[in-house]
Amino acid sequence: MKAKGRVRHVETERRFFLGGLAFGAGAVAAGQAFGADGDGRAAGKEAWSSQTFVHTIPRKPGAAQPFTGRLDGGTIKATSGGWARDLPANQLPIATGIAGAHLFLNPGGVREMHWHSSAEWAYVIGGHCQVTVLDPDGGLEVVNLGPGDTWSFPAGHAHAIQTLGDVPCHAILAFDDGLYGDHGTFGLSDWLSRLDQSILRAAFNLSDAVTRDLPAAEDYIAQGPVIPLNGDVARGERRFNAASSHRFALAQAQPLIECSAGTLRIAPAEAFPISTTMTGLSETLLPDALHAPHWHPSANEWHFLLEGQTRVTVFEPEKRLATANLKPGDCAYLPRAAAHMIEDIGEEPCSFVGVHDNPLYQECSLSQWMTLTPRQVIASNLGLWEDDLACLPNKPIVFARSV
Repeated sequence: MKAKGRVRHVETERRFFLGGLAFGAGAVAAGQAFGADGDGRAAGKEAWSSQTFVHTIPRKPGAAQPFTGRLDGGTIKATSGGWARDLPANQLPIATGIAGAHLFLNPGGVREMHWHSSAEWAYVIGGHCQVTVLDPDGGLEVVNLGPGDTWSFPAGHAHAIQTLGDVPCHAILAFDDGLYGDHGTFGLSDWLSRLDQSILRAAFNLSDAVTRDLPAAEDYIAQGPVIPLNGDVARGERRFNAASSHRFALAQAQPLIECSAGTLRIAPAEAFPISTTMTGLSETLLPDALHAPHWHPSANEWHFLLEGQTRVTVFEPEKRLATANLKPGDCAYLPRAAAHMIEDIGEEPCSFVGVHDNPLYQECSLSQWMTLTPRQVIASNLGLWEDDLACLPNKPIVFARSV
């Protein structure tokens, strides 16, 4: 029975339903008359609905796959000039597309020249550093970074990182391979320490005395003299232009979203062309704000919580819903196309940084569906009256505040 002035998209009226069955039966008979033997359509398989059905599909039982981890709880690799911790997929199994790391360099510390078989992205969270990058064409960039700056090194671009000034430098890193540590990191001292002295003499014209003084194994992060923040080395930058540079000032970028609930800044390849496989992001949410339910159709997301407290909820494959509370030092991995939302649950703003493993930033939201899809479709899907949906916003919402 219809309520006056309201349309509820739940059932088809009986007369149309029965008429449809009569039409369907005739269509089946015709299909059986003209179909060849063994043709599934001749048996009516595309025309006749099941006689038994369920009104809703049951929720999937069982626990969801863990999607968060403690980055500084990962394996530490420490040498004289600093340390690094990482959290690859062998420690966080869901994170097959992106691995995270935390790099800490003492004053005077230098991460030796090395390269990876995967691309590297980083966000400087404290101190200053100078990166030296050598691309496969022989182009050399020397550029300084400070808090809020990011670097991006494509796979195979050799690079070194050294602290500037008397304050330690530390950065959050991400790699576009969940098993990057196992798949290939190649360092200068590690390689040279394995070569015969005759090879070193022939290739580099080094004397026997020099080759005997080379490291006997990997230095990794070596301790050197403190480099003044405003000294000659720091002033010796050799910057590429913006189209080729390995540095991007993410904290100074124009926000993609800025409102009373929070701010989102991104560094896609359009703005940071050297970053051909990842998009960097920096997000801040105010207390009681949330990044409304959404998903990324073409990228996995990995992020690291810098400050505040968040609750992350993810709708994983296999109909499972998982929720985790994060504190500073925690990270989250959100698989491609898995719907999720992020809430600030503390009394202070929260901020996090991270990447998508795609140079193009794309975001689809539940708000888009609810506001842009014709109301009669949404009403039919959810068994509601159309005017039950009159309260929906007129345009999609990305950030929201609790009321």
